[in-house]
Amino acid sequence: MGFFDLDKSASRLPVSVITGFLGSGKTTLLNKLLRHAGMGDSAVIINEFGEVGLDHLLVEAIDGEVAVLASGCVCCTLRSDLEQTLRSLLVRRERGEVPAFSRILVETTGLADPAPIAQLLLNNPLVSHFVRLDTVVTTVDAVNGLRQIDEHAEAVKQVALADRLLLTKSDLAPPATIKDLQRQLIALNPGATRHVVTNGEIVPDALFGAALFDPSRKTVDVRRWINEDAYESHGRDNGDHRHGDHRHDIRACCISSDQPLSWNALSSWLGRVRRGAGDDLLRVKGILNLIGENAPVAIHGVHHIFHPPVLLDAWPDSDHRSRIVFITRGIDPGELEASFLEHVAGVQA
Repeated sequence: MGFFDLDKSASRLPVSVITGFLGSGKTTLLNKLLRHAGMGDSAVIINEFGEVGLDHLLVEAIDGEVAVLASGCVCCTLRSDLEQTLRSLLVRRERGEVPAFSRILVETTGLADPAPIAQLLLNNPLVSHFVRLDTVVTTVDAVNGLRQIDEHAEAVKQVALADRLLLTKSDLAPPATIKDLQRQLIALNPGATRHVVTNGEIVPDALFGAALFDPSRKTVDVRRWINEDAYESHGRDNGDHRHGDHRHDIRACCISSDQPLSWNALSSWLGRVRRGAGDDLLRVKGILNLIGENAPVAIHGVHHIFHPPVLLDAWPDSDHRSRIVFITRGIDPGELEASFLEHVAGVQA
């Protein structure tokens, strides 16, 4: 068809976003990660060196905004907007002014909405040609997480957009509280991988590599990226896959189709959904079997901002179904699926 991007992820640096509410353990996690063998080729973007508590790791301050850590990591303070910080860091890397790095970690403030960061990485040509969104990691405080999710929209958004959910301080919380929190996390985001961590200890390989386009894996792992089984089991547990977290009106579903789809019909439908839903369309991930294409096309969006559709090299296995995951706020998945069936699945050209 000629209007899909080819997968060029091998040439783009992976960026992982570490987010989580105030006091949920982001700093502890970051400190442990930066000491881990194999993480020395990382660049880290934080708000202030002092705020994050990395002073004791600093070896050489190149200037007021960039330092090299004892582990070899490059650490950069976010004094302007993220786009400018990323571009400056990439220029310094190209000029050899900082040690070469092969991944970037961005730590947000506790009250940050991770959506604008994800949007920047998905579809800002000034940075998305050089970097790619790899993983959104969200830390959740086992002691205070239920209250924070109940009282703060930012905490809900951080959980709903995550690829990885890290339950911290579990040694301080009663088992019943942890169980209730786990249930709440599944309701908000059934597709995210959940880990219980103590004192920030987790193997980096368990955190990163959540993107569909991960060159280190050599193959595309559609099953892992879409995680369709999580939405199906969530539906069985709740008796109806159309329901999610009713207090926050967060809903999650996976719509699938056995028949090849018309790209024109699908893109027109998605455009209407994006215009109508706006910020209530929290995250969309899909793998598509399109009429006239021998290989799958991947789509990925946050709110109304989508990465350009990407044509992959080939189907990774015999399952050629189209599958689209939606995480939404205030949108009935049943109505969404009915609209898809009417305007997309039934169109043959």
